[in-house]
Amino acid sequence: MRVMALDWGERRVGVALSDPSGRVATPRCVLDTLEVRRRGPSLMRLVEEASPERLLVGLPLTLSGEMGPQARKVRSEAGQLAHDLGIPLEFWDERFSSEEAQRIVWESNRTTRDARGSLDMIAASLFLQSYLDAQADPEGEPDDE
Repeated sequence: MRVMALDWGERRVGVALSDPSGRVATPRCVLDTLEVRRRGPSLMRLVEEASPERLLVGLPLTLSGEMGPQARKVRSEAGQLAHDLGIPLEFWDERFSSEEAQRIVWESNRTTRDARGSLDMIAASLFLQSYLDAQADPEGEPDDE
């Protein structure tokens, strides 16, 4: 199952896609948040090309795991997007994905300023991979391989 993950921010939305088998997450692109809110041509073209069977949106929970104002806003906007696109929606805890994306960029010797746009799609791919891994092994048991 192909999953499209969105890291929804105030200015940018990072996009990552799974492979068709739903095992591997790959950063795809960054869209302007207004483009996503308006269902603009870049978003619609991406959805048409990728044909996702599920939307996964990162939920920015508070450090204590609670829904704050930003998480409620993301839930509302993503819910409307999924409805408009006719694609099932799930949410996934995205706490620390941005920090992990910054660490990855730093370790690749790129500055955060140079990689500002790519941070969002890297963060989306990180929480998408976490989701895919959990779907493959929902009980957290080690593989028998």
